[in-house]
Amino acid sequence: MTDDILSPVLQDLLDSVPESGPVSTGTARYAEGDSELEGYFAHPVGADGPRPGVLVLHDWFGMSDHVRVRAQMLARLGYVALAGDVYGADVEVTDGGEAQAQAGRFYGDPALFRARVKANLEALRADPAVDSSRIAVMGYCFGGSGALELARTGEEAAGFVSFHGNLTSGAPAEADSIASPILVLTGADDPVVPPEAVVAFEDEMRAGGADDWQIVSYSGALHAFAVPGTNSPEHGAAFDATANRRSWRAMRDFFDEVFA
Repeated sequence: MTDDILSPVLQDLLDSVPESGPVSTGTARYAEGDSELEGYFAHPVGADGPRPGVLVLHDWFGMSDHVRVRAQMLARLGYVALAGDVYGADVEVTDGGEAQAQAGRFYGDPALFRARVKANLEALRADPAVDSSRIAVMGYCFGGSGALELARTGEEAAGFVSFHGNLTSGAPAEADSIASPILVLTGADDPVVPPEAVVAFEDEMRAGGADDWQIVSYSGALHAFAVPGTNSPEHGAAFDATANRRSWRAMRDFFDEVFA
């Protein structure tokens, strides 16, 4: 994180998970094809034996303090966490227009999107501190969409979690292709994910043969409800403290079950 100094809202977010022991952090570079990616690892220090791993994917603003804080929060819970990089090591998003262009590149190319998420997953699997049989993938907004894109490929993992991610895809799941549990956490008033998109996703899950999926909808919540500092209700996006707290709890309960 930038000079280890967080904004007050992100410091409060980090502090919402009490420290149970020291956490070490650092970056690592790895590749997808000819593209170099740079992820951010967070490890619980002194953990006995390999630990469950969680890949957490960034929103459309790319690698940011928010996704790094989420990785630290997961490490405080005892997981080895990787804040994964989809855009590339040398890509820095500075405004909404650039974010839209970067995200649009991947939304328009599901194969590339899935390959980038998969590369991050393999980097996490390669960590000797990780129990490779117990890995989950989660993400926020764009990253939640990325988690679901990988799930559509039949990738086997302990589970996939989407926080206010787009539920549609240019390459929907094929029949009987989904192999892992899925948890979708969405805002009931999110204009990016209207009710018809939720229904279509449910139909896709049934057609894809998913036998363990659930959708939790938070009343009054807009897009990006779990990203502190978001305050653009005129654009359908705003942080919601209640939905953030409840969705994190739902994720924890899901992980307790799938990692058992």
